[in-house]
Amino acid sequence: MVGPGLGAAPLENANPLIYRRSGERPVTAREEDDELPDAIDDREIFDLIRSINDPEHPLTLEELNVVEQMRVKVDDAQSTVSVEFTPTIPHCSMATLIGLSIKVKLLRSLPERFKLDVHITPGTHASEHAVNKQLADKERVAAALENSHLLEVVNQCLSARS
Repeated sequence: MVGPGLGAAPLENANPLIYRRSGERPVTAREEDDELPDAIDDREIFDLIRSINDPEHPLTLEELNVVEQMRVKVDDAQSTVSVEFTPTIPHCSMATLIGLSIKVKLLRSLPERFKLDVHITPGTHASEHAVNKQLADKERVAAALENSHLLEVVNQCLSARS
């Protein structure tokens, strides 16, 4: 069920649109000062997920416009993070894997106090409700990550491309 980049099946979207990466965020003096509290913001979350690899193409989720900074919402005071992602095609069979990869990256990167909501941008996928339900179910996510093959695919999505 993974594309040629990671496994076997033919490409679902052989010619995806490729978007320009946004520039790196300049680090402010306040962020460098270890004495000051540094709240987590939308851009910091976007920076964590922008370089996740697409499971089907040798491109990042940012390059495919699957993730955009404007679709990331953080409330540091309430410890909530919400990420909407947009599959490249309405019948993308990789949508759950992409959402799982985003969720795992955030689970591994953020303090445990954060409640994560990773979901498909409304109206952009044929199985949006079913995928969102799977991603919101902690037990299903935990069970998916106990599957060694699936975990290996997620780790490939999260690894740096050489």
